Amino acid sequence: MECCRRIAISLLLVVLIGLSVAEAATQPLAALENHGGTMLRGNLDLSVVFYGRLGRIQKNTLRAFLKSLNQYGPAGYGSQVSSWWRMVSSYVPGGAEIKVRVVKQYVDPNYSLGKVMTRDFIKILVKNAVVGLPRALPVIVAARDVTVEGLCMGKCAQHGAFDGVPYVIIGNPETECPGACLWPFHRADYGPSGAILKPPSGDVAADAMVVSLASGLASVVTNPFQTGLFTLGDKAIVIEASTACPGMFGTGAAPGYTGKVAVDPRTGGAYNAVGVRGKKFLLPALWNPKTSSCWTVM
Repeated sequence: MECCRRIAISLLLVVLIGLSVAEAATQPLAALENHGGTMLRGNLDLSVVFYGRLGRIQKNTLRAFLKSLNQYGPAGYGSQVSSWWRMVSSYVPGGAEIKVRVVKQYVDPNYSLGKVMTRDFIKILVKNAVVGLPRALPVIVAARDVTVEGLCMGKCAQHGAFDGVPYVIIGNPETECPGACLWPFHRADYGPSGAILKPPSGDVAADAMVVSLASGLASVVTNPFQTGLFTLGDKAIVIEASTACPGMFGTGAAPGYTGKVAVDPRTGGAYNAVGVRGKKFLLPALWNPKTSSCWTVM
């Protein structure tokens, strides 16, 4: 009965947050093209590096998100993180679900390479992350006092490859472009932004980093070597599965408008997907190649 009551309240609190669709930015969406290059498939083993001093909530929120990619949350709580991940898996030829597991994780609290992460330093971290794990995908999470080269240049997550090893790196959006990378938990620097949402974990940076990490994983799976699923936008900007639909999270979303999302009646946190142990997350829209449109998990 209590579960049903929570669901009913949650449904009543599904809200339309932001400006109306007519008032939202209406930039055209670019169709993505499969260039026939390699995509990641099968088992995706992650080697997670927490670089610098990250907060406990931030680390635990990211860990819970990664665990949720292949696990169902409690029944009856709405859209699942695993449903979002199955959309990512569907891009890969064959469409079999990609099994994600964290095979290694460690913290570098002493900033062994300094607080300015240049490309050369990222390469060292990537190399260290795969020692003894040649098939692992390094995921580097930088603390708030670390500057990452390449971020804050129109993107909140970065992926690439060194010596054939793909990687993902995200920064802390409290300091790395908060006006772009903390959206929708912070006023955006561009376009109509509507109301500011409360983060589901209670930590603005933690939930914004989930958005960035989700985006980075979707992009590295579908375009690990810049030869997979993408298109070129204005000024030769590479548009990928998760960056084709910026700032969109729920039903009826449009660029610059979040769409309908659910609100936790206990905390007021906005979310669109539930994971392990009932953890709530806000996940970005993805490009749906079957419909040539943006798709949200809710």
